Amino acid sequence: MPVKILMVCLGNICRSPLAEGLLASKLPKDTFSVDSAGTGAYHIGKQPDHRSILVAQKNGLDITNQKARQFSSKDFEEFDYIYVMDSSNYDNVIELAKNETHKSKVDMILNHLFPGENVDVPDPYYGLQNGFDMVYEMLDETCDLLAKKLIAKHS
Repeated sequence: MPVKILMVCLGNICRSPLAEGLLASKLPKDTFSVDSAGTGAYHIGKQPDHRSILVAQKNGLDITNQKARQFSSKDFEEFDYIYVMDSSNYDNVIELAKNETHKSKVDMILNHLFPGENVDVPDPYYGLQNGFDMVYEMLDETCDLLAKKLIAKHS
């Protein structure tokens, strides 16, 4: 049974699809499974934002097969780790937690880069392409660290 990891942002079309694609590319597929979701229902069934697809392609990743979905309380049973992109996502996810076990699965993704600082991954949606490039670099760096920790723990 693979270790299951969920990346969560607001709409599941910008940050979490990039985080999903990045982390999945750094982990052995026979041991780990990575997915993503959004706390909002704005884009259910849609592909990632074209700017996320573009920055991923530019860096050798294909995220075009991903489809947005909304986070639900069932995800706490399904996933071993839940990484959120910002404090608002964190609050929305924790609100659906039924117990301490559920809450213990949730962490801010950039806490791997900046331990305990709860730094937000900025939402690039209303900005320009360079915002997506910056988010990609940030997520790439934190996913490198996260992948090493997960492989060490589960191999």
